[in-house]
Amino acid sequence: MRVLVTGGAGFIGSHVVDALRAAGHEPAVLDTAAGEGGTRADVRDAAAVARALRGVDAVCHQAAMVGLGRDFADAPAYVGANDLGTAVLLAEAARAGVRRLVLAGSMVVYGEGRYVCPRHGAVRPGPRSPRDLDAGRFEPPCPGCGAALEPGLVDEDAPADPRNVYAATKLAQEHLAAAWARATGGRAVSLRYHNVYGDGMPRDTPYAGVASFFRSALERGEPPRVYEDGAQRRDFVHVRDVAAANVAVLEALGERSEGTLRAYNTGSGEPHTVGEMARALAAAYGGPEPVVTGEYRLGDVRHITASSERLRRELGWRPEVGFGEGMARFAREPLGRAPRQPQPAG
Repeated sequence: MRVLVTGGAGFIGSHVVDALRAAGHEPAVLDTAAGEGGTRADVRDAAAVARALRGVDAVCHQAAMVGLGRDFADAPAYVGANDLGTAVLLAEAARAGVRRLVLAGSMVVYGEGRYVCPRHGAVRPGPRSPRDLDAGRFEPPCPGCGAALEPGLVDEDAPADPRNVYAATKLAQEHLAAAWARATGGRAVSLRYHNVYGDGMPRDTPYAGVASFFRSALERGEPPRVYEDGAQRRDFVHVRDVAAANVAVLEALGERSEGTLRAYNTGSGEPHTVGEMARALAAAYGGPEPVVTGEYRLGDVRHITASSERLRRELGWRPEVGFGEGMARFAREPLGRAPRQPQPAG
C-alpha cells in the first residue's frame, strides 16, 4: 500500500514512515522539511498536495501546529495550519479518488477528563477559574455540590469540550474528516493521541509537550519545572507504539464502513502524574531533581487519561513500551529540532 504521510519528516510522522516501511508498505512524505525523495511543501499548497497524492492508496495526516502555544494571538496560525490545511488536503484527496484517511487526533478534544462525584456520580466540571488557580486550588470541584471528585478514564463516547485554540482546531479536523467521508464514501479514523514522547521529540518551545520541556531542561543541566502541584494525571505513550497504531489502522481501513469516521483513544493505559514523569525522567537522566513551582497555564486541564480499550479490542493493538522502560529510553535518546511554527510540522 502506498501511503502519503503529511508531516512525515516530523516527530511522530517520521516514526510512522519507519513503521510503514518496516511493515512492507510504501510511504511517501509531504512536509515543510521533507528530505530527499519527499515533497517539500506546506499542506495548504493545493497544487503540491495534488502532486503528492498521485498513485496514493491512503493518507496518514500528521501535519499540524501543536501544543498550547503562547497566547490567543496564535489562533489564526493554528486555524490556518490545522483546519485550512486539513480542508485543502481532503479536497485534493476527494479529487484524486483517495478514500482512506488516518488523522492524528488528540485527547485535548475532551477538555477535562472523566470525574465521579460521591453524591452526583459522573459529572463534567467547567473550566478552572484563575482565582482558584492563583490560590493553589487545582482540583476541579463537583459543579453541583462542590465536593472533591475522583478522576477516571475517558472513553471515545465522552462529549467533546475543547478548552483552548489547539483543542478547538483538532476537533474541527475530525468534523472535516467526517464530512469528507460522508461526501465521498471514504473511510476515516481519528487516533486521539495522548501524551506522546520518545526519540526525536522536538526541543522545548511554546508549542512543545511537557516531556520535551523536562528533557530539554535536564540537557541544559536545569531541574524540570513542574507546574501546579505535579499531581495532574496524564497518559504518556511512546511514539513507537503510536506509530504501530497508525499502521494497524491503515491496514484495517478497508474493512471499515464507507462514509464514516471512527475515533480511537491512543494511550498506554498506564495513568501517571506529571510529577511522577518528571521524577522518573530526572532519575534516568541523572538529575537534577524536579522543582514544583505552583505556576499554571490557563488553557491546561487538570486530569485527562484514556481508556484505549476500543483500539485494543477492535484492532488488536497493544502498547509495548512501558512507563519505566520508556522514560529510561527517553532520558538517553537525542531530541529533535524545534518545530518551525506556524508552519505545519509532524
